[in-house]
Amino acid sequence: MAFEEVKENAEDLKNEAKKLIEANLEYYKLWGFKIAMKSTGMMLKLFLLATMLMIVTLFFSIALALALGYWFNNFAYGFLAVGFIYLVLAIVVYKVQDKIVEGPMLSQFSRIFLKKY
Repeated sequence: MAFEEVKENAEDLKNEAKKLIEANLEYYKLWGFKIAMKSTGMMLKLFLLATMLMIVTLFFSIALALALGYWFNNFAYGFLAVGFIYLVLAIVVYKVQDKIVEGPMLSQFSRIFLKKY
C-alpha cells in the first residue's frame, strides 16, 4: 500500500516537473524573441539614421568643397581640402575608437540583454 502511494507521488512529481520545464522553455523562447526583436529594431533604426546622416554629410561636403573652391579660385583645391579634413577626422576617430564605440555599445547592450523581468 505504501509503495503504491510513493509510486503515485512520484508520477505526480514527474508530471509537475515536466510542466515546470515546459513553462521555463516557453518563458525563455519568449525572452529570446523579445531580445531578438529589440536588437533588430535597434539595428534598423541605426541603419536608417546612418543612411540619412551619410546623405546629409555628402551634401554638406559638396557644398563645403564648392565654397572652398570659390575661395581658392580652384575647385580641385576645394575638394582636396575637404578630402584632407576627412583624412584628419578618420585618423582622430581611429585613435579614439575604443572610447567612442566600445563603451557606449557595451552599456547599451548590457541594458538590453541583462535586464530582468
